[in-house]
Amino acid sequence: MRLPTQLLRRKTDSHKNDYGHILVLAGSEGLTGAACLSSMAALRSGAGVVTLGIPKSLNSIMEAKTTEVMTKPLSETSQKSLSLLAKKEILKLIPKIDCIALGPGLSVNAQTKKLVRELVAGIKKPMVVDADGLNALVGNLKIFKKGLDRIFTPHPGELARLLGVSSQAIQKNRKNIAISFAKKYNTVIVLKGNNTVVASYDGKTYVNKTGNSGMATAGSGDVLTGIVAAFLAQGLSCFDAAKYAVYAHGLSGDIAAKNKTQLGLIATDILDSIPAAIKCSLN
Repeated sequence: MRLPTQLLRRKTDSHKNDYGHILVLAGSEGLTGAACLSSMAALRSGAGVVTLGIPKSLNSIMEAKTTEVMTKPLSETSQKSLSLLAKKEILKLIPKIDCIALGPGLSVNAQTKKLVRELVAGIKKPMVVDADGLNALVGNLKIFKKGLDRIFTPHPGELARLLGVSSQAIQKNRKNIAISFAKKYNTVIVLKGNNTVVASYDGKTYVNKTGNSGMATAGSGDVLTGIVAAFLAQGLSCFDAAKYAVYAHGLSGDIAAKNKTQLGLIATDILDSIPAAIKCSLN
């Protein structure tokens, strides 16, 4: 598979704002790595600008961990996760943002979960929701609204919690369950795992064939979130952004495994291999 020409060709006189400004809302105490991986993956996948919204006491850590990512310190809870007070601060950023990546490492703090629900239901910009962003929606699927561009990226356990079933039930019928979820909740869903399934509310589906078992490692999903957001910010539809992102993510993992072995593979290896995966798509 080749990535779309829209992603691969750039005008000579272009500037960073031509390629999307992503707001990543991620991280909490002990989970700053998730915020770093998703933000850097977005940049490595072509996004022009990435702003990371982070609990304010963690801002100095993220400034040290990420050189090219801009950071925005936001109001936090006593557990150093994003607080409900951060909503006003986030809404001020939205007019300059093309899409949002929400969830990696946010924590399951009650206030943070309420913030997630209000952002998912209220912000009209395209959004990728992953990890703790998904956990915050358990029991609250009724907040989904038609007409909002949303991509949900659960692994089987997260989707099982959302639907109130077992992970085994999800794994036995992955494709049909993904299709049913997408149609019922007017979303695009990326059901991660071996042969990741991408399903859209309008009936489109894609089953990915890239990737390997070495990618079953902490942080791999955070990298995928960043890639999806980058493709979305560069103008692809929700379905196409998800489809091409899972392909590129898996290919990055395959390239990394050749150099590091599946056994030794870590998420940073996948992140570092994104340019090589994109280069393969030029041939």
